[in-house]
Amino acid sequence: MHELGIVFYIIRDVKKAAMENGVEHVSAVKMNIGEVSTIVPRMLQDCWRWAADKEEMLRGCELEINTVPAVTHCRACGEEYPTVAHGKTCPRCGSGNTWLLRGNEVEIASITAY
Repeated sequence: MHELGIVFYIIRDVKKAAMENGVEHVSAVKMNIGEVSTIVPRMLQDCWRWAADKEEMLRGCELEINTVPAVTHCRACGEEYPTVAHGKTCPRCGSGNTWLLRGNEVEIASITAY
């Protein structure tokens, strides 16, 4: 379960941003998590609840997750298509000369504080 390790990094970054901005309490953190990032959102939220409540600044803070759909680009024909449904093979031309455009993100989108 690598979600717990990821949560520790999120907490570190959120606390740093909060301290730099004179924030005493963070009430919500929004994350963009890619569909093929290998992160299980429910596990991330469970780990978050456990770890965030141990930090006074984050006690009760909610973790909101926005799932970013995975999209792949085909270099051969220029098609953009849903990665999960088709994998690395372009459904338009059958080429495997493709690359992931989005869907692997793990990023803090916003922090709500008071």
